[in-house]
Amino acid sequence: MKRLVSLWLNGKRREDAVADNLLLIDYVRETAALTGTKCGCDGGECGACTVLIDGEPRLACMTLTATCDGKRVETIEGLAVGGTLSSLQQAFHEKLGTQCGFCTPGMIMAAEALLRRNASPSEETIREALSGNLCRCTGYVKIIESVKAACEP
Repeated sequence: MKRLVSLWLNGKRREDAVADNLLLIDYVRETAALTGTKCGCDGGECGACTVLIDGEPRLACMTLTATCDGKRVETIEGLAVGGTLSSLQQAFHEKLGTQCGFCTPGMIMAAEALLRRNASPSEETIREALSGNLCRCTGYVKIIESVKAACEP
């Protein structure tokens, strides 16, 4: 079965007919053609597909698109404004918070949710907020440093 879903995606209103079983990761990547959100494990274990739904981090690989009806969905592409990186994206770039970059969109979206709630989190709070996001390339040091740098004036 299909249903009409109306949502805000990165600040733009969309209305699409979607299958009841369509996962948000597939909607974002295939229907909306926003490929920044990555599908890593396909089972809710790695966090690479983290997006914000009404400001809260959610795993797109475990979320049905139909449940997003009337909600605001934000992906990594929605953080940059007018082609300019957000301060968090810029901090990841400057502080070398990425290596292969595959986990980066999910890390940034999880960190973005944290920074919206707490503009000056402790390292422990940052680690806790990112605990659902796995990186197979780094020891997380540069990722934590990147989030901290985004908090600086």
